[in-house]
Amino acid sequence: MIGFPILSLITFLPVAGMFLILFMKKEQPNSIKYLSIGITAIQVVLAVILLANYNYSAAGVYQEKSFQFIEKFRWINISGLSLLGTVKVDYFLGIDGLSTPMVLLTALISFIAAISSWTINKSIKGYFALFLLLDAGMMGVFVSLDFFLFYIFWELMLLPMYFLIGIWGGPRKEYAAIKFFIYTLFGSVFILLVMIGLYFSATELMPDGARVHTFSMLALMNPGNYSFDGILSMMNPSNLRLVAYIALFVGFAIKIPMFPFHTWLPDAHVEAPTPISVILAGVLLKMGTYGILRISYPIFPDITRQLMWWIALFGMINIIYGALVALAQKDFKKLIAYSSISHMGYVLLGMASLTTVGLNGAIFQMFNHGTITAMLFLIVGVVYDRAHTRGLNDFGGLAAQMPIYTGFVTVAFFAAIGLPSMSGFVSEALVFIGSFGVASIRAISMISTLGILLGAGYMLWTMQRVFFGPLNEKWATLKDLDKREYLMFIPLTLIIIFLGVYPSGMLNIMNTSVNTLVQFVTTTISSTSLGGL
Repeated sequence: MIGFPILSLITFLPVAGMFLILFMKKEQPNSIKYLSIGITAIQVVLAVILLANYNYSAAGVYQEKSFQFIEKFRWINISGLSLLGTVKVDYFLGIDGLSTPMVLLTALISFIAAISSWTINKSIKGYFALFLLLDAGMMGVFVSLDFFLFYIFWELMLLPMYFLIGIWGGPRKEYAAIKFFIYTLFGSVFILLVMIGLYFSATELMPDGARVHTFSMLALMNPGNYSFDGILSMMNPSNLRLVAYIALFVGFAIKIPMFPFHTWLPDAHVEAPTPISVILAGVLLKMGTYGILRISYPIFPDITRQLMWWIALFGMINIIYGALVALAQKDFKKLIAYSSISHMGYVLLGMASLTTVGLNGAIFQMFNHGTITAMLFLIVGVVYDRAHTRGLNDFGGLAAQMPIYTGFVTVAFFAAIGLPSMSGFVSEALVFIGSFGVASIRAISMISTLGILLGAGYMLWTMQRVFFGPLNEKWATLKDLDKREYLMFIPLTLIIIFLGVYPSGMLNIMNTSVNTLVQFVTTTISSTSLGGL
């Protein structure tokens, strides 16, 4: 559609930047920082080009024509006479209404995080090389249409994140990094097992008329491509599908993170440097919910329908539990971390509705949570860089000392609360409209609205303790924002307000694809009736 492989470029450009950094001298710290910011800025430009050329009417689930900017060729091809026969893996990229908002979000948050990383002064060369590798891994997850390739990118982001927390983090950085690594790797094992099981259960028709096993997500979404034979023939297909769905769901739920798999997140956030907390909250958490929507829902539509009440229940638990724990925090950064758990619960609740309105709200909430929570972590980073403390009771009266900073704080806090004219309000409203309209989860939806009150409670209480009242004389010399910090806050503020006033700017991108997904999940028969996994 554009004339060049834009998805490969936006994905692997950071890898090229990483190799350039490895060949640069460590005595050139500013050059390394400028290069990293430049690479991520080009990603933002490429994301805008994608958006400008996006076809809003294209939609579908397992037809290639429903995806855009497709790049596909045979990457791995092994032919043999063994039980496995031909093993093929395609380099298969493409985007639709589900992935386009996430591509935009990844490019934007990576750019903001690169600017925020200017204050990193320890092992600069290693930090920015790992930072760009992490960027590539995240972007690859959102553009992959081959499960094998998706899994490679999913695992690729694990290593740089481990080191970015473990080397550049806070006092308990090793503990937080290891906990993050173990939790994520544990979930990845479940995803790997299901991926292999699906590979042996599905075949794809080749141009020569032969059928071969496949990792193609589009082929795996098509019930007609399944057969139940070989190593799986002795297992009950219905039970096997349920086990596979739960295993895959747990693998993705750890990344969200969904209760009770959430305990790695507060530690990782508190110990990670500010730019990595921004990426963690802004992008990485969305990989879990995106994986459920992209893989679990269309491959297992029947199990999704059976378990929608449970998904809604865990969404409600996330909302209420995360908000209650946030109320009890005295550490600014840990409060934002638990608020992030709470707000991801709205995504789960919207996904559980299986309605167009609810799913639109869920995906929109994924994007809005990325921008709002990224801004909140930047806010914590600004005050921590100046005061070297995050204790909520250590401040007071900062509004008089740092008025411009307080203005940006007000925007972020009220967006997190869900104030009308802010982007968070629209996505949360759509989630509740969609979930309330489904009788089976209506009670859960009603209880979940308590999260709005609790969210207002911890946000306003935090604002009162930190920014109002008499100024603590200890902070009488704190300076307001500098030019670099303006560059971080202004784009996020404009996006939050713009999407609050004109949400169709994002909803129009996803609406057609969401409609098709909802129709597919709610009407497709189980592949079990056709003999498949």
